[in-house]
Amino acid sequence: MSEEHHHHHHLFHHNKDEDKPIDIDAGGSDSTDVYVHSPDHEIDYKKEEKHHKHLEQLGKLGAAAAGAYALHEKHESKKDPEHAHRHKIEEEIAAAAAIAGGGFAFHEHHERKEAKKEEEEAHGKKHHHHLF
Repeated sequence: MSEEHHHHHHLFHHNKDEDKPIDIDAGGSDSTDVYVHSPDHEIDYKKEEKHHKHLEQLGKLGAAAAGAYALHEKHESKKDPEHAHRHKIEEEIAAAAAIAGGGFAFHEHHERKEAKKEEEEAHGKKHHHHLF
């Protein structure tokens, strides 16, 4: 058993070299995962843009769901006066979650725009400014 290799497979672990997220620190305070193709180490901007779009949509969905739950709890606080305090607290927590979801969606929208801008700059597309 000294020469045997044991491979452990986990739910989210894959052993694929291509399109693996790597950590790039550009000197800023935050580091970010960027999708690359292994052979060239070229950044896959389309994949990164799609990833941020997906997360933006999840943020919007979470905000909508939490907002709906907050409205439901507001209705329950009026309908069930015996447990109104509990429903009010749950309403406020859900409202905070809705705001957080909206903030996350806004953040991912910004990240998506940034990825698109980086792709355009990397492929030499120029920005045309029209005066009229």
